[in-house]
Amino acid sequence: MMGALSRSRRGINEFDLSDLGTPDTLRYNVLTLIINEEYDRANHHLKDFLNTDSEYPNFRQRTEKYIKHSLELIQAIKSKRDYPGMALLTKTRQAEVREKAREHFQDLKSVLRKVEICQEELRLTDIKSTTILMRTIWLVVVFIAIAAFVKELVDGLGSTFLIIFDQQLGEWIHLFFISVGII
Repeated sequence: MMGALSRSRRGINEFDLSDLGTPDTLRYNVLTLIINEEYDRANHHLKDFLNTDSEYPNFRQRTEKYIKHSLELIQAIKSKRDYPGMALLTKTRQAEVREKAREHFQDLKSVLRKVEICQEELRLTDIKSTTILMRTIWLVVVFIAIAAFVKELVDGLGSTFLIIFDQQLGEWIHLFFISVGII
């Protein structure tokens, strides 16, 4: 129990905890597992995330390279933190190894942020395409309604208008001929 506590404290002191993200996000979950030195669970979590069916068609294609790079960074962090001969190294060399592990951790945070950005971009693209589709449907419905109204106007009132216009024109021509004296 004491060993786990010291390992956890070592993990907390060793890495910069700023900007882990919000709980229940990929970044937060993976980085928390790394801090707690649960590398296999972090790897498993990333692989599950990649293999999960997504509602976005090209999600896997856009995030796969980031996930693979994250897996490599986790392995690099693990190898730096669990370096077998760490106690035998000089203090300077130990500090260099710990600093390299911190750099890998920062890189991992950055890569996981990129995965979240990809998710957000795909979500926004989906919303935009849905909005465009709904606007298109709305315009088509309006156009069909206007076309139906115009057709009804032309077929119904239009023919009535033509009959009345023709009758009035005939009466005006008849009156014209009467006034001119032709009839």
